[in-house]
Formats: sequence, structure tokens, C-alpha cells
Amino acid sequence: MAGIGPISQDWEPVVIRKKAPASGAMKDEKAVNAARRSGADIETVKKFTAGTNKAASSGTSLNTKKLEEETENLSHDRVPSELKKNIMQARMNKKYTQGQLAQLINEKPQVIQEYESGKAIPNQQLINKLERVLGVKLRGRK
Repeated sequence: MAGIGPISQDWEPVVIRKKAPASGAMKDEKAVNAARRSGADIETVKKFTAGTNKAASSGTSLNTKKLEEETENLSHDRVPSELKKNIMQARMNKKYTQGQLAQLINEKPQVIQEYESGKAIPNQQLINKLERVLGVKLRGRK
């Protein structure tokens, strides 16, 4: 390490202090009570949901008893059996594989597989693409 001069170190102490509390913000109860006695204007803010686990935006809470008593069976619409048969038949008539058909409509092969198995949630735009590419009417009258 020839050629390097003496290394000097700065040993000055660094003092880090918290900011002084703003003069308008009184946090402890003693300061607030003293200000009330002196007649100063005090602005108080009520914090709703303070200290709770609920989000401020969740005004509606779920009634679990009502949910348990709910008897209606809620589920998504599935592809009707007639539509899935029509898609499969039209695809085979054009001699397309599921992958080729998916590529023609810019979708994943899994989407075509779900439509043909009846697991997919019907999407009108996708059905329109299928009708256009396959050249047949898949819904209603042929």
C-alpha cells in the first residue's frame, strides 16, 4: 500500500433527534385538559373503526346466521351440452385439433378443452370467435 497517505477518520459525534411535536398537535390528555381550562380552541376528530380489525370502507358486515340459513344454490353458468357437442363436431369437420383451433382464435388450448368438456363459463365473445373461425352457428338454429 505504498503511495497512500495517512488515513484520517472523522470521530465527530452524530446526534439524531426526533422532531419536536407540532405546536398545534396535542397528543396527551394532560395537554388537552390544560388547553380546555385555558379556553383555547381544541379540534377533536372521532376515528370510527379505530383499534378494530375492520377496514374503514367495509360498512356492511356479513351476517353469518343469514349465510348459514341460505338455501339457494349459487353456481356459475356452464357450457350447455348442446353447445359443447356443436363445437366438437364443427372442429372435427374442419379437421382441427384443439390446439389449432385455439391458435386460430388466439386463446390457450386449455380454453377449447374446457368448452368441449363443459367446464368453462360461457363467454359470448369467445363463442362468436369460434363461430367465425369454424364457419357454423353454434347457438340456436343452424
